[in-house]
Amino acid sequence: MFGKKTKTITLTLGAAATALSLAAAPGAYAMDQKLGGVVGCKASGSKQEVGAVIGGLLGAVAGSNLAKNDRGTGTAIGAVVGAGAGSLVGCKMQKTDAAQAVGGVYKSGGYRYAQTVQAAPLVKIEKKMVTRSTVNLRAAASTRGERLGAVDSGTTFQALGRTHDGKWILVGQDGVGVGFVSSAYVYRA
Repeated sequence: MFGKKTKTITLTLGAAATALSLAAAPGAYAMDQKLGGVVGCKASGSKQEVGAVIGGLLGAVAGSNLAKNDRGTGTAIGAVVGAGAGSLVGCKMQKTDAAQAVGGVYKSGGYRYAQTVQAAPLVKIEKKMVTRSTVNLRAAASTRGERLGAVDSGTTFQALGRTHDGKWILVGQDGVGVGFVSSAYVYRA
């Protein structure tokens, strides 16, 4: 059975391994590179980081218990694997939250769209843009598209793509297209 000192050392090693896994290069332990690494989820929130920490600590404990002969190595390996798994689960939870925030999501042409937005053929840009003036947010890449709202003057937003003619920009929120704005009224941040 573990002594109190051994348990403290094991848990300290686990915490250190978790911290190292979080500080590693983005993508190093992600099971899906599209997630952006242990702390680079493309949907806002903190569930990914919390998942990585909890997963790392649980993995450290499990690794320590499974590695009978070399508990330090088992703890470190368990922490890294647990942090990666926790990160994956947390990011998926953040993406689910983002989809629910815009009323549901569908995929078309490599893009994720809110249910209220009409898909269009786009050129990927993934840049930050700023509005020159208050602009209408449209459900389609056309002045005939339903007005969904407006983006205030001076607002910085995530641009996911532009139409092939360059006239419309798909506005993103947590990686989901929530509407189109005219490119005449925006510039690169």
